[in-house]
Amino acid sequence: MFVRTPAARTGATLASAALAALLLSGCGQDDDPSVATPSAVPTSAASSSAATAPTPTATGTPSAAASTPAVDQQITVTIAKRRVDPPTGRVTVSKGELVRITVTSDVADELHVHGYDLGARLPAGTPGSVEFRADKTGLFEVETHETELVLFQLVVR
Repeated sequence: MFVRTPAARTGATLASAALAALLLSGCGQDDDPSVATPSAVPTSAASSSAATAPTPTATGTPSAAASTPAVDQQITVTIAKRRVDPPTGRVTVSKGELVRITVTSDVADELHVHGYDLGARLPAGTPGSVEFRADKTGLFEVETHETELVLFQLVVR
């Protein structure tokens, strides 16, 4: 007959919990959230009778359907031949709004949002995005690091 002591049961319980935590953590993204890598828009699979969970997508996808919460402010910028479109100016958002900034550059670069210390890689010709809750009030520059272009100033009120 096999008898477990309370200490052995506690050890087995802790080992089971640690194993479960390791397995669950493998399902999430372990990338640094401050530098998002753009990803392709997912394609829909053929319909089947079996129910499947939706595949999580990075905030790098420009598709609005890819994010769970509704974005309050979508800001889109294009850079071509060192020209920013729309031209550099100020964009005002309200404190608490969910903001998504999507940038497409003709050269590889990195997007950076000052004050929030967020960034995204910008492969040439591929949109890169950052998405965040505007929870700090003030005036924040949004720029590229390599080409040092100011894209716009974000005003959070």
